[in-house]
Amino acid sequence: MAHIKKNDKVKVLSGKDKGRQGKVIKVYKEKDTALVERLNIIKRHTKAGQAGKQGGIIEKEAPIRFSKLMLVCPKCSKTSRIGIRVLDDGERVRYCKKCDEQLDG
Repeated sequence: MAHIKKNDKVKVLSGKDKGRQGKVIKVYKEKDTALVERLNIIKRHTKAGQAGKQGGIIEKEAPIRFSKLMLVCPKCSKTSRIGIRVLDDGERVRYCKKCDEQLDG
């Protein structure tokens, strides 16, 4: 179970966007990376396509490693480490280690 999921609010710990916060758009579990809205912007130079597609410089988000991200707890609004707790019915849920609040379900 990944500690970061889609639609989580995260804060960047290191790199060019250090200290900035954003919402996770997509998680690439096999590469341990996540796309974060309006963070880690790169410029991609593209050629014009045959179907009248215009070329130019496009700005888009690039994936960021999980190790550089920390979850912002929606309950206490602080960056916090995440623990995993197994409920009585066997379901695994994430919880904030600062305020001990359950994040899932």
